[in-house]
Amino acid sequence: MAFAASPNPPVRATAQPGGTRYTDYPMALGVMTTIFFMWGFLTCLNDILIPHLKAVFELNYTRVMLVQFTFFGAYFLMSLPAGRVVARLGYKQSIVTGLVVAGLGAAGFWPAAQLRSYGVFLAALFVLATGITLLQVAANPYVALLGPERTSSSRLTLAQALNSLGTTLAPLFGGLLILSSTVLGSSQIAALSPPERLAYRVQEAQSVQGPYLGLAVALLVLALIVWLFRLPALTETTERADRERHTLADALRHRHVRFGVLAIFFYVGAEVSIGSFMVNYLSLPGIGGLSEAHAAHYVAFYWGGAMVGRLVGSALLAWLDPRKLLALFAAVAAALVLTTMLSHGNVAMVSVIAIGLFNSIMFPTIFALGIERLGPLTGKASSLLIMAIVGGALVPLAQGFLADRIGVQHAFVLPLLCYGFIVFYGLNGSRPDPVQRPQAGAGAR
Repeated sequence: MAFAASPNPPVRATAQPGGTRYTDYPMALGVMTTIFFMWGFLTCLNDILIPHLKAVFELNYTRVMLVQFTFFGAYFLMSLPAGRVVARLGYKQSIVTGLVVAGLGAAGFWPAAQLRSYGVFLAALFVLATGITLLQVAANPYVALLGPERTSSSRLTLAQALNSLGTTLAPLFGGLLILSSTVLGSSQIAALSPPERLAYRVQEAQSVQGPYLGLAVALLVLALIVWLFRLPALTETTERADRERHTLADALRHRHVRFGVLAIFFYVGAEVSIGSFMVNYLSLPGIGGLSEAHAAHYVAFYWGGAMVGRLVGSALLAWLDPRKLLALFAAVAAALVLTTMLSHGNVAMVSVIAIGLFNSIMFPTIFALGIERLGPLTGKASSLLIMAIVGGALVPLAQGFLADRIGVQHAFVLPLLCYGFIVFYGLNGSRPDPVQRPQAGAGAR
């Protein structure tokens, strides 16, 4: 993979004075992949929370998708504040802060379960997502800058492979500890006497306390480790005064940034929607007829496919054109969505699970292409791309609305349209403007 030369050199990172060695970078990348693992684990655990909370609070698909709306809505609301935190504190301190905030959000599940309040669950989830947003804003560009620009897509894809390991293990963890008991349907809950119904809801609500309290402790321990670890202190070669001269609107003037924001929006929306509906979808009699605990294991295969695809894709992206590979993977994902919509039984199950394999390279590749050749605008474009993760809030909510009206299977038309746009982005929308005018104050360096 090669990037064309630009009259305006891209913003790169250098070690701060003080003796940071390039041999420190692989170790730093190892620490960062641990963080990618944790936020992948926490994000995918929502796929287990959704069927759990749907049963406990007797919610329809639209209301239960407020879980994803709250979680990914935090990306939109908190990305710009997170960007200011990173600018003020730097990468390392921002990562530590993000881990602490996420830990506090996970700890909030304990009082939420005690109060048996859906609203308090959503509030704790928002705090958790705020911490993860800060991690995303700091960690994605840090990994992209931690080495040659030519291999930034490959490096991000490798880090995302560890993110996918977290998303693979989360359904197994959640299925074992959260969905281990028999989840009753709304008609079964209605048949219970009031005392039995209350006891059931208390038991089910409290089943999340132990897992999330353990995650809170793990996040705080990881924050301590990162704080003690010597991460290379990277600084951009562009002067601060030049960076502060630019706005988000300046970044959006570049077509590959505009389309990149939409591509991230639709990709995250499609990926999250499919994962969110997976347990309920595979439980349908015409699809798999599985118990929810059993279906959770198949969700692990969906996310595990993304992990395998990212490991393979990391190697492919070091040699192949990332735009063509992105378009190919999105086209195959669209074909698989169409297949699951038009089939039943094993064919529908296998096709929807296999989508994960082709989701693999999309986020890191879109992100790397979206910040290509931007010089001092790299930070602004990065913030916009992270804000676009709000697609994970809006697309699942829209799919939930459709599912309540036309059924879960037909509602997959939304992810189908999302992948169609990503095909366009890979083939055309990701190409930078033919002539890029030098940015003010950003001459050759």
